[in-house]
Amino acid sequence: MNLRKLLTAALLLGVGLVLHGLTPPILLGMRPDFLLAMMFMVIISGANPVETLAVGLLSGILTALTTTFPGGQIANMIDKPVTAFFAFGLCLLLRRVHPVVKVPVVAFSGTLVSGAVFLGSAALVARLPGSFAGLILAVVLPAAVVNTVAVSVLYPAMRKVLEGKQDKARGRAATPTESVRR
Repeated sequence: MNLRKLLTAALLLGVGLVLHGLTPPILLGMRPDFLLAMMFMVIISGANPVETLAVGLLSGILTALTTTFPGGQIANMIDKPVTAFFAFGLCLLLRRVHPVVKVPVVAFSGTLVSGAVFLGSAALVARLPGSFAGLILAVVLPAAVVNTVAVSVLYPAMRKVLEGKQDKARGRAATPTESVRR
């Protein structure tokens, strides 16, 4: 992982951690996981398997520190690496698909997988505060919609910022024609 990718991943995960910590629970101790959204952005940006593992493990540790869900610490440590590799595999399958389609598909389906793995793991170590299906419908589906919107809006902005930084690092600004071609 080069320094630029490492710093970008750290910054995105840091922002996700702050948002995850500040977001209030919406139902039965569960809340939307913005750190998950940031993890998706790192993976969609072109992570390799080692980077995906690192981002998944770090995301699991960070969300375990801020979870309010019973048994959530262990569930997050299981859920995030599994979800990271699911998202990575989906990105590989959709590598020729335009980002306008790929980004929301990865964010929505990744959040559904994350929620299901999280709840399944939590059910093994603690009692769920509601039925599995009820929590999927009441918390995971709305979180999937929120994460999909967040990633779909933030990902293009992040790409634009990173491309601009790359041009400045080369010592020149992008011409209007180069900007349009991207």
